[in-house]
Amino acid sequence: MFEGKEHYEIPAFQRPYVWSEEDQWAPLWDDVVRVAQSYVVAKEADTEPKFEQHFLGAVVYETRPPVAGDVTHHEVIDGQQRMTTLQLLLEAARQVVEERGYELLAEALEDLIRNKSKAFAGTRKRFKLWPSQADRLAFAHAMDREGTWVGEHRIIEAHTFFLQEVERWLTGKQDDDGSAPPGTEQLRAEALSSTLQDRLTLVAIDLSGHDDAQLIFETLNDRGTPLLKADLIKNWVFRRGETIGADVEKWSLVYWADFDNVWWREEIKQGRQVRPRVDIFLQYWLTMRSQDEVKAEHAFRVFTEYAAPAMTSVATAHALLGELHNDANTYRDFAQLDESTIEGRFYSRVVETMELAAVTPVFLWLLSENHAVPESQVRIGLEAIESWVIRRTLLRATTKDVNKFMVAILKALDRVSAEEAGDKIRDYLSEQTAETRVWPTDADLITVLPTAKLYGNIRQGRLRVVLGAVEEHLRSQSTMYEAVQLPAGLEVEHVMPRGWRTHWNTNPPMSPEEAATRDKTVNTIGNLTLVTKSLNASLSNRPWADSDAVGLTEGGRPGLGKRSLLDEFSLLVLNKEVVKNHVQSWNEGDIIARSKRIADAICAVWPGPAIHPNALGEQADVVEGSSEVPAVETHAPTGTLREHLATSEGDADQPTVAAEGLLRAFTKAMVNVYVRAKQEAGYPANYYLEMLYRDGALATAHHLLASRNVSDGFTALWRKNRLDLTVENVVLQPEFRSLFSEDEMAAARRRLADHGFHPGV
Repeated sequence: MFEGKEHYEIPAFQRPYVWSEEDQWAPLWDDVVRVAQSYVVAKEADTEPKFEQHFLGAVVYETRPPVAGDVTHHEVIDGQQRMTTLQLLLEAARQVVEERGYELLAEALEDLIRNKSKAFAGTRKRFKLWPSQADRLAFAHAMDREGTWVGEHRIIEAHTFFLQEVERWLTGKQDDDGSAPPGTEQLRAEALSSTLQDRLTLVAIDLSGHDDAQLIFETLNDRGTPLLKADLIKNWVFRRGETIGADVEKWSLVYWADFDNVWWREEIKQGRQVRPRVDIFLQYWLTMRSQDEVKAEHAFRVFTEYAAPAMTSVATAHALLGELHNDANTYRDFAQLDESTIEGRFYSRVVETMELAAVTPVFLWLLSENHAVPESQVRIGLEAIESWVIRRTLLRATTKDVNKFMVAILKALDRVSAEEAGDKIRDYLSEQTAETRVWPTDADLITVLPTAKLYGNIRQGRLRVVLGAVEEHLRSQSTMYEAVQLPAGLEVEHVMPRGWRTHWNTNPPMSPEEAATRDKTVNTIGNLTLVTKSLNASLSNRPWADSDAVGLTEGGRPGLGKRSLLDEFSLLVLNKEVVKNHVQSWNEGDIIARSKRIADAICAVWPGPAIHPNALGEQADVVEGSSEVPAVETHAPTGTLREHLATSEGDADQPTVAAEGLLRAFTKAMVNVYVRAKQEAGYPANYYLEMLYRDGALATAHHLLASRNVSDGFTALWRKNRLDLTVENVVLQPEFRSLFSEDEMAAARRRLADHGFHPGV
């Protein structure tokens, strides 16, 4: 691959170098040493070394049209990690071999690393390989050894690792087990040079003349080191950019470099799933732009369909990518929003605490620089959505339709100007009458809340938001209250404890019916308040009045009732009102009355619909936290494909070629057989892969089925009890049977049955 004037270029937009010592560098070096030492042992025994080789895997590239006097250009489609690693190993070996005085061997290795013509000096063409944008400075430093590198980089670390290992082995130093490598230093240098030049093999697939590079890029990575949906989208965007003559290197720096950093690629919890931030953002962005529900597994397909019209000219592509970049910056700022602002409060309360991330596309729409929504309209829209969410949460209304509902809001926004956006959201929410979408009215809250069991049915964090907002509302009713910010970490506490039977029972004790009523009442909103963690521990189940706490020592502060402790240590208006007006006792009647007052406050904090639709109706008994979130990824969508088939005109046995979509699906299934056989069964079907990309998926299947004998791969997979990974099994899948004749399917069925495998059983 590297002999002659060759230049392999990894597109600027590909992901950065990520291989590591434990997973890749050390195993590769161990394999190189194994092959080299077999060479040394044979030479010392005065026998011809066995031509032992080590297989490095497959690389896929596309060769550009040749130019006289220039290097031969290849664009790497898949395999950039192993190619980069191999070049770093070759350069490290060349450097050590040269330093030890073996100049001819070093020169031979250099021919695999550099194009030494003066015409290429000082240009990227001097290297056989040129990495992606993020790795170029580090790679050039490692290969040229100019200056001092400051900071960490995987490229530098890999080169340093190989330098140390080559030097240790070549000079005969003992390993950790006290074993020294065989042979003389000169013989080891010869063995290492021979191994690196002739005994490391790759399956090289040149896609020149094909248009299926994108499909191969997606499929080969489906089951390898996983590519994010963002990586697939990036690859598609920049390939389109090259087609229309855009400066894709500039695109990479301006529009996409941020997506490659740690923050964007970090996996975070989203509902019950864990996904990278960048993939979550792209899913929300696509929902916002397409005004349609976008499933995680469909993000790539939806992006290509949505963006395709814009990617036909540099100007329209530039505009689209600029808008994407602006919205990405807006999304990244969400978590840093000041909670004293309407935007920050909405994100904290609705997206984080209520865990209703499904509202994000609408949130992003309102804050997007591309829409320029006036601040007053942003406030109206966000306050309306927050009220809709809080009110439905308190009434435990279903959230099963929220994703589709947000899409409906986006479509409604598309019909008005930015100057009307907030009003449109408020009016649209107010118009809803369906149980899954209705905005609860003040009457709904005042009727239901006073007797509704909230504690135990609604998470404490969500109750904390509601009680905290009520506290702020009560403080705002008088300028005489101090303007204070509620401290973090306040806990929800029952004024009358759930364990009321210890110190709060009546004399005589309550009847079972009365006790059941009290058990329900203590978990209503009127019996809940906020206190610090340390005060909560002291309050516990102690009685209300000091007179009932005589002799009580548990929890500290002996002899004091709950009322006295609240009076002494709490500054909240929520608690001052309870303490001031209930000196002797706190009972069910007091709780219900306070529930009504808090319900009134909630109606004031979160104003309801502008109009009054039908009542909410019977409340759904749903599991708390069941709001829809982006689903976990399951598979990558297919891309474009051209099947290269040799067909015989008029041949009755030749099946009719199915629709292009069926061929794409079949090709992907055939590539997946290779990937799974290698990873799950440990069988590298390299010749099969070569056939697949040389002849096409359908022609490969026809050829294998026409053979009188089963293939070596079939036999190998039979021995591993994995005939489910054979071409014969793919052919018999119901969706692909129209591609083959009855004789071919019979042959496939017979082969599998003869070896004890029955599809579908």
